[in-house]
Amino acid sequence: MQGLRWLQMTDDEIDEFLGQGGTGVLSFSTAAEDPPASFPVSYGYNDGDTIFYFRLSVSSGGKKENLIDTKVSFVTYDETDEGWRSIVATGRLADLEEMPYESSAIQGMWAIEMPRVDIFERPRDEVTFHDFSLVPETLTGRKEVQAES
Repeated sequence: MQGLRWLQMTDDEIDEFLGQGGTGVLSFSTAAEDPPASFPVSYGYNDGDTIFYFRLSVSSGGKKENLIDTKVSFVTYDETDEGWRSIVATGRLADLEEMPYESSAIQGMWAIEMPRVDIFERPRDEVTFHDFSLVPETLTGRKEVQAES
């Protein structure tokens, strides 16, 4: 990667890159001696409110169920026509299951397009999903640029 450098993305560049949704990796905090628990996910993004939305499969007694209340980081990246771009968001998930229909979080979810990715060993109608939002405590983006000689 000689001749390349990385720059911080502006808020507008971050919003443009994230679009209304895509895929990435959601990582949950664990005990200090354990690695984070990381899962591939699809996401929706509302740039007007800077909110990520996730539809996660959460089974009773499953690994994710015990981690939902921990801090998370979400990473998405891609190679664009202008070079590599990556976004990292951190914070805590909010469970949308108990929120009233009229809440801004629920209404915001209707405004996004979340890709549907089937990576389960069972038919999708047999998997229990819960909707979550993430209002980032931190949100950073980096972009690849050609270094001037």
